[in-house]
Amino acid sequence: MPSVASSVAEGSSLEQTLLAQYMSVRAQTMALIEPLSAEDMMLQSMPDASPTKWHLAHTTWFFETFLLQPHLSGYQPFNEAYQYLFNSYYETVGERHPRPQRGLLSRPLLTEILDYRAHVDAGMQRLLATPTSEIESAVTIGLHHEMQHQELLQTDIKHALSLNPYALNLDAAASPEAANSDTQQSPEFIYFAGGLSQVGTDANECFAYDCEQPRHQVFIPEFSLCERLVTNGEWLEFMQDNGYQNPQLWLSDGWATVQQEGWQAPLYWHRDGEKWMTMTQQNRVPLDLNAPVCHISYYEADAFARWRGCRLPTEFEWEFAAQAAEINGNFLESGHLLPQAAPPQPGLKQLFGDAWEWTQSPFIPYPGFTTPEGALAEYNGKFMANQWVLRGGSCATAKQQLRATYRNFFYAHQRWQFTSLRLAK
Repeated sequence: MPSVASSVAEGSSLEQTLLAQYMSVRAQTMALIEPLSAEDMMLQSMPDASPTKWHLAHTTWFFETFLLQPHLSGYQPFNEAYQYLFNSYYETVGERHPRPQRGLLSRPLLTEILDYRAHVDAGMQRLLATPTSEIESAVTIGLHHEMQHQELLQTDIKHALSLNPYALNLDAAASPEAANSDTQQSPEFIYFAGGLSQVGTDANECFAYDCEQPRHQVFIPEFSLCERLVTNGEWLEFMQDNGYQNPQLWLSDGWATVQQEGWQAPLYWHRDGEKWMTMTQQNRVPLDLNAPVCHISYYEADAFARWRGCRLPTEFEWEFAAQAAEINGNFLESGHLLPQAAPPQPGLKQLFGDAWEWTQSPFIPYPGFTTPEGALAEYNGKFMANQWVLRGGSCATAKQQLRATYRNFFYAHQRWQFTSLRLAK
């Protein structure tokens, strides 16, 4: 199976390639926690989120459980209790600590978790000295799994710090005048003739998760996509037109959620006098009206599209439009951790990076989908109910994770991820 290691210089041996990629991804996780204190890394602000410390341990547990224990002769687990503490949802592996209570795990200490990572990294270096195709396949999944948790780590700590009035101050370096400048001109819609198209991928083509397979044929009627994501300025117009108060724009479940939660704006928005503010991982900053709206639910995205006389794209329309697009954009590696205004070039923009794009497609199996064998069979298939597909990645997604076939998925009410929308007709 093609691996995440394919980007290493040609001529490198398989073991050199895998080890270099392994160490790079693991180092990126450690770089993300540098601004955080041990106290920060304990926080769990809601059941959907996990503490940073837990992410550090769980991604390590993954390599220990699925690679070192079955494949490295003589390997001794760091701590047998970790099998229970840091399992996420793998029923076939054993029981696990309740997800909503991960924030109560003050012990083991952060220093012990860091020692755990070092212990497993040392074991992986020994294992990758003589890799097999089975090991290469499992390492590739493990690295993509860790990159997924790098994004979750960022969104989870952002949510936790947002609830602490002491943690996030106004960023004095930000320019309110620049951030609140006039919005961009009305965007263009790009026409696509549609037709019969192949979507998804097969396992022998490139790395992909089980939910992206198999490649199959669909018919896509003609459609148009907006050239860019909806902006904060456009969302303010929706709010000023009483978008959150008009039940005719909302799905029934969405309207009930708006009423129950008291939503009046996207997550992390608040007013400071006459200015609207939002937040990064570190500061509260003036809202950039030209940047994509972010941290909105499926319900909000759907209501906005109705208000504009449009709709959300299907995931197949999005993939059809993105098949030939270059994977460039604002990713985790850029360090912004906030969506940026669309560049001025013509054509479709922001297909990759900045913010995940809600589609109107439910997260269900493709025709011919089969669950993989073994413990990793539980990776995606068990979640294929009551969730919606998002495409394109975000400013917290590692670039090497992305491809046109990538299917992310969340429940319709969830807002703490970097989620946005692109209009379709």
